[in-house]
Amino acid sequence: MNRNKLERRNLTFEVRAEDQDGGHILTGRPVVYNSRTDIGPFDEIIEPGALDRTDLTDVRFLVNHNLSMIPLARSRRNNGNSTMQLSVDAQGLSLDRADLDIENNADARALYSAVQRGDITGMSMLFSVTDEEWEGLETEHPTRRIKEIGSIVEISAVIFPAYDATAINARGKDALESAQATLESERQKRGAEVETSAELELEKAKLEMRRLRA
Repeated sequence: MNRNKLERRNLTFEVRAEDQDGGHILTGRPVVYNSRTDIGPFDEIIEPGALDRTDLTDVRFLVNHNLSMIPLARSRRNNGNSTMQLSVDAQGLSLDRADLDIENNADARALYSAVQRGDITGMSMLFSVTDEEWEGLETEHPTRRIKEIGSIVEISAVIFPAYDATAINARGKDALESAQATLESERQKRGAEVETSAELELEKAKLEMRRLRA
């Protein structure tokens, strides 16, 4: 798999709007460990610890992954001057706060209102994978375990947060095709291993037959 491919995920976990110290803040959780997700051709689980070495150097906050819009907030190395603060904990990735400028940014104002009203409830992320394992390759619906996320470049508030088979259409096409290619490659490897094992057992049986005949 090309590890530079960016993949997109939508989550059902809630994004919330809060007034804090005179500011307009969004909080939420873009990544949750041990949450089984039906991607379509396979299930997917992000393993605990997958974010331990993730590059969070520069992360933007957008709406519906609209990469052409002006970011509503941004985390630069999570420093004090950043308008977005992220943290990794035992549950996954937390959006501790995204400070929205609703006075000067119409998109920020519209989003804050939509979250307050409950019209937008989900979060999503754009990320790359650097380590993974596959289970159940002999089945029609295997499981991909993401053991390490290389980078997260963007998180979004999303209108359609539910994870189901149709969420494939919201993912990067190249990333999905790449993941499916990896799945097929792993299946072929597993098939070759099984075939080799069967051949060895057959040879052992032939040798045993010869020994008995002797």
